[in-house]
Amino acid sequence: GVDLLAALHIELDSFRIAGGLMLFWIAWEMVFEKRTQRREERAEKIAAQHANTPEVEDVSVFPMAMPMLAGPGAIAAIMLLMQEAPGVEGSLVVLGALLSVLVLTALALVAAGPLMRLFGDRVEAVVTRLLGVLLAALAAQYVIDGLRGSFGL
Repeated sequence: GVDLLAALHIELDSFRIAGGLMLFWIAWEMVFEKRTQRREERAEKIAAQHANTPEVEDVSVFPMAMPMLAGPGAIAAIMLLMQEAPGVEGSLVVLGALLSVLVLTALALVAAGPLMRLFGDRVEAVVTRLLGVLLAALAAQYVIDGLRGSFGL
């Protein structure tokens, strides 16, 4: 990651700021439910396109899910954590954390449907908004760290 950024003449602090801004945009959409509206519109569009083909039953299985799991924010977070990790041991800790997150994400994706049916739309909206606020705080911290590093504050 660092060698690629150096070849492109991009400082890590710039990457922190850009990653923080992208994460903040995602958090903003989570808090104001823009992502939910867009996801529902996309699901309705796909369902309408495949109304005559019964083999397409579950519109939640959609190729766009992968870029959302490993999008710019996630990539920026891993790059920043790897840069700040002290030595090989620190890198192994970050990779272990990444593996743990992957396992937890897989479990969450498997359990999400039944849990949301159990709790309902209101609980889903509350959880999404709370996580959006936490993500916004993390994004702001990335931007603050990037600005501190860039301007030596």
